[in-house]
Amino acid sequence: MQNDLALTLLGTSPAHSGPAASFVYRWFTDPQAREIYPHEDHPHHSQVFVADLQAAAARRGRDAQVTNMVAALRRRSQEFAALWDTHDVAVRRMDRKRIVHPMLGVIELDCYNLLSEDGRQRLLWFTAPPGTAGAEQLELLSVIGTQELSATQGLAPQSLSTTESGSQH
Repeated sequence: MQNDLALTLLGTSPAHSGPAASFVYRWFTDPQAREIYPHEDHPHHSQVFVADLQAAAARRGRDAQVTNMVAALRRRSQEFAALWDTHDVAVRRMDRKRIVHPMLGVIELDCYNLLSEDGRQRLLWFTAPPGTAGAEQLELLSVIGTQELSATQGLAPQSLSTTESGSQH
């Protein structure tokens, strides 16, 4: 589920079930999933996604859903398998992200992760510090939505949120 500003920034999430419902799974199996981030940021995101999945796997024990997804990713992605074998573990709480938007280019944002108590759901909250280019871009997106770009008036900081079940974005 996403609010309107998240839909404008990130687009709609593809309707998948099983492991493909996870953005992390798609990150390592579908090259189009990576288009949302600049190419030079891909190694960082790959490392962070795997370390976060390591933490989720440890937290959830022998959970069949996680075990099956890890096994599938190890089979389908050499990059994932190599990163998984480093055994880096980290829970993402905050990260800087650069999102590629088709009309506005790269938007630099802070991304906060709020986890449910059992860790099965995550709320991603994207925001930008007031007075930054990212804040102006979010304000513009809140005005234009999915319409064509036309004018920029009254720019003020905005934030957006999205939630995910299962693994991370």
